[in-house]
Amino acid sequence: MKENQNMAAGASGKKKSKMNAKSRTFLLITIPIVALFFAFNTLPLIQGVVYSFTNFRGYGNYEFVGLRNYIDLFRDSRVGNSYIFTFKLAIVTTIIVNVISLLLAMALNSKIKFKSTLRGMYFLPNVLGGLVVGYIFNYFFTYILPELAKMMGFQGNSMLADSKTAWLAIALVCAWQSIAMNTIIYISGLQTVPVDIYEAGSLDGATGWTKFRHLTFPLILPFFTINLVLCMKNFLMVFDQIMSLTKGGPAQSTESISYLIYNNGMSGGQFGFQSANAVLFFVVIVVVSVLQMRFLGKKEEQL
Repeated sequence: MKENQNMAAGASGKKKSKMNAKSRTFLLITIPIVALFFAFNTLPLIQGVVYSFTNFRGYGNYEFVGLRNYIDLFRDSRVGNSYIFTFKLAIVTTIIVNVISLLLAMALNSKIKFKSTLRGMYFLPNVLGGLVVGYIFNYFFTYILPELAKMMGFQGNSMLADSKTAWLAIALVCAWQSIAMNTIIYISGLQTVPVDIYEAGSLDGATGWTKFRHLTFPLILPFFTINLVLCMKNFLMVFDQIMSLTKGGPAQSTESISYLIYNNGMSGGQFGFQSANAVLFFVVIVVVSVLQMRFLGKKEEQL
């Protein structure tokens, strides 16, 4: 009896030591990751918030100015124009991306040949970097498209040189690169829809638009929510395409919030002021995302 108890005690002791060894291993893996995240994410965020209450220019001495930077943000017309442009670009591009992505997903999810190959081809734009894509399209809009327009008898002006069309060129580039990921997400959603539901719907005479509206879309609404929130967030933070296509021009008409923060904060001597802009922008993105989640969450409950 005592021998059995000793063996049981020894086994439990070995288990505890093994668990402790496993816990120590996980802890040793986690600590460096947490330290790096704090050093390169959390700490700069805290410093940025602190600098937003100062007149720091990015170098030299600085003084605390309280809420002056935040008050000046609402008086600065350049900041206001950048917010208007960014929201206009984000809303238009989000609509374009989700409409085209959903149509492509439904086409690629149907019974067609070479489905896997076509999915791979459609995903290629997402693999390329934003700056690379931007510089390629910059050449296209500046040289190739105007020449084609001249050959067809139109004026050969670059879309990027006109403040009325430059934002549309940026929207097209952003949409071209983002459609791939959204299409994959929609395909994943369409594959979760049970075939039985379509069979039951066909018995009730549901076809075409009626079938999509009353059967398909309600069942993929959670995936629609994910795409809508991610698109809006990503397009509000647009930077690479602005940097490579227009650099905020012409006449600051395509200056996004992220580009304005980077340009004036790093090289314009407004580090403290643009830090306040970055904090405000962060709050705006969080509020927009929460409102989207709540509104679409209620729609999901109703359906």
